Amino acid sequence: MKTIYDIQQFLKQFGTIIYVGDRIGDLELMQAELKDLYHAQLIEPREYQSALLLLRHEIQIQKEKSNQR
Repeated sequence: MKTIYDIQQFLKQFGTIIYVGDRIGDLELMQAELKDLYHAQLIEPREYQSALLLLRHEIQIQKEKSNQR
């Protein structure tokens, strides 16, 4: 997975669509869903790690943007 869109499409395979209207909220919910899938052993550790890294990076970017306003 290389983009947030890739993560969204990946989660769709498990019937999960996340949209609450708040970008950071969406990203944090995606993190929680991935964690649940990982603990249920439905996804591989490598998939989990790469998605988590990408989400954490994007959350950091979004928080920096909101602090600059």
